Amino acid sequence: MTELNPQFTAEAKATSSEALFQVSELFYSRTDDRGVIQSGNNIFQRVSGFEWDELLGAPHKIVRNPDMPKGLFEFMWGQLKAGHTVGAYVKNRRKDGRFYWVFALVSKTSDGYISTRMKPSSELLKTITGIYQEMLAEEHKGMSPKASAEFMHKKLIGLGYMNYSAFQATAIAAEYEARSRNLGRPLDQLQKRFTDMSRAIEQVQTETTEMTEAFKAIRTVPMNMRIIASRLENAGGPISAISVNYSQMLEEMSAWVSTFVDGEACVFARIREAILQGQFLGFAMALEQEMIELFKSQGGTYPENIDLDEEAKNLDSMRAKYLDQTGDALSSVENEAKRFGRSVLDMKRYVTGLSSTRMMCKIESASLSNSGTALSGIVDQLDACQNEIEQRLARIVELNSVIQGNTSMLRSLI
Repeated sequence: MTELNPQFTAEAKATSSEALFQVSELFYSRTDDRGVIQSGNNIFQRVSGFEWDELLGAPHKIVRNPDMPKGLFEFMWGQLKAGHTVGAYVKNRRKDGRFYWVFALVSKTSDGYISTRMKPSSELLKTITGIYQEMLAEEHKGMSPKASAEFMHKKLIGLGYMNYSAFQATAIAAEYEARSRNLGRPLDQLQKRFTDMSRAIEQVQTETTEMTEAFKAIRTVPMNMRIIASRLENAGGPISAISVNYSQMLEEMSAWVSTFVDGEACVFARIREAILQGQFLGFAMALEQEMIELFKSQGGTYPENIDLDEEAKNLDSMRAKYLDQTGDALSSVENEAKRFGRSVLDMKRYVTGLSSTRMMCKIESASLSNSGTALSGIVDQLDACQNEIEQRLARIVELNSVIQGNTSMLRSLI
């Protein structure tokens, strides 16, 4: 048996172990436009395990963990260079080889980048860890960073996220909420209202999906009516006319569903995107504000070239930028919610027409003695499906009221 090298065993153990830090602690670092570290806070320095003279002037990849897929960083740099703020789960490496996870909020400044990080404590970390492992495995097989980033997007879409922006908005909210629970802190009104709107619009998707299924269940009704009409010969004329009318109604309702929920440019997608953008910015503001307060209250020893007041000003400028962007997102929510309301009124008119057609079916069913049983079965089917459609539509109206009510309250907060 081969004797294990004690030094190798110790290094392997260190690499596989996690460096612990408190959920209350926040990391901060600032780099130039090449990613070279210019500043940071003492928590970043302590948990990374490097001395200040090793960190300052070093590329930020000094803490990069080989377990991280290149595809994520490919995506992040592309977004940052385009001026977008990015939220991402990152596994870092300490000087001694141990690892630690953070949820990083990274933004571009006039001359570089700033990043505020918190300890992830929600269930989403498990989800993203699995995706990163798949990305890394594909990269080891030769997949390029660009293709790996696309692979990540496909995985997130498969989990129900519209795009990465939707994922990061969900993630920052989940992490901040979990952190607040652990620390016994309530969410502030801005965060809570954006979260309520986000949950409302997701419920709208559920209701609309179920309503679409109800449409599908009655798509065969016009054809069944025509079959019955053909058997009745001359007496089937009214039923044939009803089937044509009903078929047109279903086409109009299907077109409404397509306009409302299908594709990235539909009403639902636009309002959801605006809400999630506002949610992401709301939690980003809260994270930066907490970091500002920590800078103002923190003691400890820092190198002479790190000015905590100046770093707090950098963060405050970024927070102000997020606030302006939140206002823009809120305006989009307001506009899309109005379109949403008009769309629901259109659907109500279609449902009213459907009710009239159903009533005509009932009248014809009552007047036909021989085939009334077959037609009454269709009427029963219409009754059940229309009741479900009406209930789903009423719920959608309520949810839109939740969204509009929250936008009004948010206007008073920003």
